[in-house]
Amino acid sequence: MADAKVIPFGEEPRSSRKKVPRLGRGGRSQGSLKPVPQQRDEALEQRPQTAAAAVPPLPPGSPKPAPGSGDWERKLAHGLSFLRRRITGDYEVDDFGYDRDLTEQVLMSLLRPLSGKYFRVEVKGIENIPDSGGALVVANHSGVLPLDGLMLQVAVHDNHPAKRHLRLLAADLVFMLPVINELARKAGHTLACAEDAQLLLERGEVVGVMPEGFKGIGKPFSERYKLQRFGRGGFVSTALRAGAPIVPCSIVGAEEIYPMVGNAKTLARLLGIPYFPITPTFPLLGPLGAVPLPTKWTIQFGEPIPTDGHPPEAADDPMLMFNLTDQVRETIQHTLYKLLVQRRSVFF
Repeated sequence: MADAKVIPFGEEPRSSRKKVPRLGRGGRSQGSLKPVPQQRDEALEQRPQTAAAAVPPLPPGSPKPAPGSGDWERKLAHGLSFLRRRITGDYEVDDFGYDRDLTEQVLMSLLRPLSGKYFRVEVKGIENIPDSGGALVVANHSGVLPLDGLMLQVAVHDNHPAKRHLRLLAADLVFMLPVINELARKAGHTLACAEDAQLLLERGEVVGVMPEGFKGIGKPFSERYKLQRFGRGGFVSTALRAGAPIVPCSIVGAEEIYPMVGNAKTLARLLGIPYFPITPTFPLLGPLGAVPLPTKWTIQFGEPIPTDGHPPEAADDPMLMFNLTDQVRETIQHTLYKLLVQRRSVFF
């Protein structure tokens, strides 16, 4: 059976294209020496001068064309093109498992309504992320479930002028779950280890880290917006080795999506998870209790802290790492308090 000929979308077959002679100087065709007659076509003079006049008015009572029909055609064309690439294997996956095509066409499309319509995320200071080169975004972590990391990824991609992708560093538990593991890899996330983070930064990627870890998303509601420990400052050492700037990021709104009023520690140990949250709606309402509250979010990126001015051996200086870690933590905490004062309401 002969192989099928693939004709790319939007192109006409060569056999059906009309050849139009090109005009040289003086209005002559390059294939002829005869001058082009300078006569006006009478039919052209009778044509309407505007596009509106060229379209006849609709008869009375006839249905109007549906608005946005062109958008649906465009979306359908994009969808068919995406399916063709998936079937033919015309897409790339890097050595970390990141599938850029799937992330942009599917995963971002699923997360975008949650970010723009449900949480109504407002992004500030996006210009502090460089247009090119590596950068380490350090943010606070909260909300029982790590939705803040996903909203942060959408915020960077949709609001940055260069449409940069945020490569998040995730905990081991993320890559132990059957389905979540594959989705996290394809979305660009990788294991939170210094080697992977440094390699991504040296490649010029924007890497995101939330040093609070499970201590941040599993803290009780009474301690909301109070940053936990940032560990031993491993993210600072990684940024110093790669010479990448550190961009502090503050997220307001995620603390209230699941107000955690209790923690069933015994049940958490039996299930092998860091904590088992008890909220006003979960587990009382069952699966409905897993629906987050529609809070209003604000994500603000602070001014980058440069690291390329330090010598290579600075990554092994514990005092320097402690000072930079404390500087980043204090910047995020101060910005959180500032955003909370400016916030009118949790939901508006």
